[in-house]
Amino acid sequence: MGDGRTSEFLCLTYISQMKDYSHVVFNFPSLSTIMSAITTFFQCYVLKPEILAICLLLLGLYFFFQSVQLWYKSVITRLQYSTSLAEGFGVFTAPSGKHDFRTWELREGNANVYALQGRRPQMEDRFSLMIDRKNDIALYGVFDGHGGEFAAKYAEQHLFKNLLPKLQDILNQPELHKPEQARDKEENIPEGLKENLDPIPSNSKVDELTRLLTEEILTLDKELIVEAKSSGDVAGTTAVVALVHNQQLIVANVGDSRGVLCDSEEVTIPATFDHKPQQLEEHKRIKEAGGFITFNGVWRVAGILATSRALGDYPLKDRKLITAEPDILTFNLKEITPQFMILATDGLWDAFTNEEAVLFISNHLDEPYLGAKSLVMQAYLRGSVDNVTVMVVDFRDISPKTETCI
Repeated sequence: MGDGRTSEFLCLTYISQMKDYSHVVFNFPSLSTIMSAITTFFQCYVLKPEILAICLLLLGLYFFFQSVQLWYKSVITRLQYSTSLAEGFGVFTAPSGKHDFRTWELREGNANVYALQGRRPQMEDRFSLMIDRKNDIALYGVFDGHGGEFAAKYAEQHLFKNLLPKLQDILNQPELHKPEQARDKEENIPEGLKENLDPIPSNSKVDELTRLLTEEILTLDKELIVEAKSSGDVAGTTAVVALVHNQQLIVANVGDSRGVLCDSEEVTIPATFDHKPQQLEEHKRIKEAGGFITFNGVWRVAGILATSRALGDYPLKDRKLITAEPDILTFNLKEITPQFMILATDGLWDAFTNEEAVLFISNHLDEPYLGAKSLVMQAYLRGSVDNVTVMVVDFRDISPKTETCI
């Protein structure tokens, strides 16, 4: 009897609970009901005209204050720039606020250089200029350091100092490099007319100068690495170097500093090509050495260096991931009759294309510094965050010597 009543009680309890569950399940609001409630809420509270007006007002105030902030930063920057000018803008002016306006400048012969530290905490760019008028040799160089100033400073102080005496030795031995045919032809020319001959060197001499320039850059790199290891300095530097002799221009490049020429018709002629890790040949060389490249804002060797060739950088150089081998281009100045050449670090090329830089200098060539100062400041105002160094070499006064017909 007791067992029967217990079973009946349990059965009634189960039936009661199942009714409760079914009530909850079947009375749960459907998706359409929920969407209807949300729509009603928006119509009643969000999409009212006064609510929309307030939202638009707040949005307008947000953009207004953003514009005011940008304008304020621009005014402060211009005030700092004006202050640096007033302090004698040109040679190691004092830092002004967040951005350092220290500058370096040089005006020598037909070349003008202007360099700005800009938004970087230290100046790692360097430049060098050496002219030997007796032997008609001009050397121009720009070096963009990274990881510190040690490597760029070393290149600035030693490359041309070591290179010039060797150039003089080669150029003072003309008979050694003249082809046999050219020597025979000269023997039949009267002595009084020989001085009027075309001064452009023979191809063999140009090849010799190119070979010497390559050797000196590689030798400098080896010496730099020895010095860097002894001091534990891992810095490196790019190098773009130009040699001018007897209307021949030889340009050597290691890294991503750059040189461009402007010819007589204001056509832009690249004098160098950047060395970047993502380039097919550069990537292949890095991969064969057991290295890799990764993208971190830009492509980098081993996730570190944004150029695939450089002087110094011995930790990467020891693993053969980068090289100091320069690419060299030669130009006959008599044929292309250039107006000027620009050598600059990538602080300029981050803000200007080759064509833009050439057009800018063409329009400012009669200014002080041959427009180099204006171009540097324009790169800064365009937002370049790197050191900016620009060298402008004026070729307008280089005219071919008069040829005498016999």
